[in-house]
Amino acid sequence: MSKKAKNNAMSENKESQKLFALTGLFDTPDEIMHAASAASKKYRKYDVHTPYPVHGMDDAMGLGESPIGWCTLLIGTSCMLMMLGFIAWVSLVDYPLVWAGKPYFSLPGYIPILFEVTVLTGAVSTVLILFFIVSGFPNNNHPLHDTPYMQRTSDDKFGLCLEAADPNFNEADAKGLLEKMGAKNIQPVYYEKAEADAGLSLTHPAFVSFLAFVIVGVSGAAYFGLNRMVFMVPFNYMSVQGRAVAQEKNNIFKDGRSMQKPVAGTVARGLLPYPFKLDDQIKAQAEAGKYLSNPLPRTEAVFELGKTQFDSKCSACHGYYGEGDSRLNGKFPAPPTLHSKKVSEWTDANIYHVITEGQNVMPSYAKQLTRDERWAVVHYIRALQRSLKPKETDLQ
Repeated sequence: MSKKAKNNAMSENKESQKLFALTGLFDTPDEIMHAASAASKKYRKYDVHTPYPVHGMDDAMGLGESPIGWCTLLIGTSCMLMMLGFIAWVSLVDYPLVWAGKPYFSLPGYIPILFEVTVLTGAVSTVLILFFIVSGFPNNNHPLHDTPYMQRTSDDKFGLCLEAADPNFNEADAKGLLEKMGAKNIQPVYYEKAEADAGLSLTHPAFVSFLAFVIVGVSGAAYFGLNRMVFMVPFNYMSVQGRAVAQEKNNIFKDGRSMQKPVAGTVARGLLPYPFKLDDQIKAQAEAGKYLSNPLPRTEAVFELGKTQFDSKCSACHGYYGEGDSRLNGKFPAPPTLHSKKVSEWTDANIYHVITEGQNVMPSYAKQLTRDERWAVVHYIRALQRSLKPKETDLQ
């Protein structure tokens, strides 16, 4: 084919294609600023491409405030109000909690949740709107892709693109405006049908097939993991255990209960039961005084242990010095002083018995104090008694 025939074929091909825009290149930021300002007076559908941000370009192009901020605010606020309604419905209708006299609906406690929902939904929706609505992603068949114009504006030139879709667009007038503003390499950009057919879009069969594969694959994996795999060995070791579940019937025991009382007479390993448990407290205390004695030595460590336990367990009623000066402000009967003649004449075992079994309104402290801690408290009580009524030899 001759050169003339090739030129004619190319010309016919161009004429059969649809014009997208007319582009021009500029050398300096000042030139592109003036060109953008001139284009904004006549055209609405145009764009400026620069290799780096040019300050003041928004004003030169006559661009107003972007509505994307209002979209973010609207979506974030709407999701926040929906979450607030959901919380109110759960708190007041579906599952109100009666807890420590607190209100069913406590707004201050929900503020962090509402704030996070507003920020998260607003940010995510903004990104999705910019990607899929404003930018039209996924889209790899834009007419400007791989054009000499885009290659230069991403390197060292500044470009102005006047789109043919503008109502005021006329190719001759647009070319004249670019020439008037001093544009170089003025070139038309056409829609390439072959590229458009091969391009990827939201409705492209390849993209739809890939999306369907991802949805089916993720859904299948989630169903298998949550409904099948967790019931297989060894993943079911946590849910299937040889244990008794509270409030469920147990067929092992005759009464059907899981929690069984210890067999009568059972003794914990390493601990002998207290033998003086009698209905007659006076007799039990006398028996304890007859057969028990304090096994702990009178050492500094023992007295310190006794003081610590006495201050934490006994001083609320007996006072820090055992004088019966209760710190409960009359809300509980104050006990008698531990410095009385009766208590002073008791044996260590008599005091130990009262601590273990209780007396009158005083409960047993066998569960709060170990055996050695009780005997240490007895030693400390003896020290308090001695401090109030010291002997002459103690002062020497």
